[in-house]
Amino acid sequence: MAAHRLAVIIENPAKDDEFLLLKQSRPPKFHDEEYDSFVDSDLWDLPSAQLNPLPPESESPVLVEVAASHAEDFDPRKFDIRLALNEVFGQLGFGAVEGGGWKFHKYVKEAAFGPDLPVNTVFVVGKLVAAEDKDSRDSCRWMSVGTCLNWIQEMKPHGDRVGPLIVVGLINESSFFTKWKVPPAINYQEYPPGVIIIPMRSRTLKPFHTTNLVVFAPENVQNNSEENNFIASGDALIVDPGCLSEFHGELEKVVNALPRRLVVFLTHHHLDHVDGLSVIQKCNPDAILLAHEKTMHRISKDNWSLGYTTVAGDEDIVIGGHRLRVIHAPGHTDGHMALLHATTHSLIVGDHCVGQGSAILDIRGGGNMIVIPLDETVF
Repeated sequence: MAAHRLAVIIENPAKDDEFLLLKQSRPPKFHDEEYDSFVDSDLWDLPSAQLNPLPPESESPVLVEVAASHAEDFDPRKFDIRLALNEVFGQLGFGAVEGGGWKFHKYVKEAAFGPDLPVNTVFVVGKLVAAEDKDSRDSCRWMSVGTCLNWIQEMKPHGDRVGPLIVVGLINESSFFTKWKVPPAINYQEYPPGVIIIPMRSRTLKPFHTTNLVVFAPENVQNNSEENNFIASGDALIVDPGCLSEFHGELEKVVNALPRRLVVFLTHHHLDHVDGLSVIQKCNPDAILLAHEKTMHRISKDNWSLGYTTVAGDEDIVIGGHRLRVIHAPGHTDGHMALLHATTHSLIVGDHCVGQGSAILDIRGGGNMIVIPLDETVF
């Protein structure tokens, strides 16, 4: 079972390589002065809408051409495409949809992150019958894949951002960010480009059932920085390899498919983040393990019995020429760490950000709400 969403790639009639992006609505106010003082930068993405199934024995009046090779994935006759398109065009300031001309682009199944149903996305592509200068409105902008890639690669604090639909729908198809291929039959998400997120069944707390395994194995790029003061380097990075023993075989496939120069980073010591360490130790005993000292003191020798390197914050890791900054982020536990990708300003936060509700404070693991000021220049 899954919910569905329709994402629309509207091509520019005047420039074949451009498509229309919509400025996304910002989160609602929380009615807390300090919380509301933080303002998100603008996020641009493909226009989209919820895609509802039609009642039995009904067929959509909007025709979407689907190649035979994709017919098993998506049957457009079973969904109310007209309603979804009308909602999208309403967001853009157009009138109601008339006629067809929409082609199926791709069908993307969301990995089962939970606890809610995954949302699978149907991407359709088409051109406007009559071109309108949508750049004249603040909420719309014509963009190309190249321009979006530049935004991602040259991300600045408070700068405009590119959303997940454009990345999953178009950018990942032409992306050179990663040379590593996820083993078949493993569901994953790639966002931002080059960062692979694989939900693994784990000993996490309800209502969740999985913990995210983060894999970063980019194409090697030249590190133009003259600074070589990094604590570890490699060709691939794994963050938080925690999964149930019955899924160790799946984790083993991931590890064996990665380059041998592997760095393993732990955000903290909880079992759903470290239960797969023994798999990495078996498959690649030369892997470099990085964690806070307090984290390592709480990890069983059954999980990891080899050497490790401790981090306390402000150290750098270099993976395939990409620099990541280690950040001490206590709260959930006293040894909790985070990783900041310097180029895209993407932050891997472990259990400081969860999909529903808020993270617990593990008192036995030193969790607390003491505010520790961070250097704002890091972000």
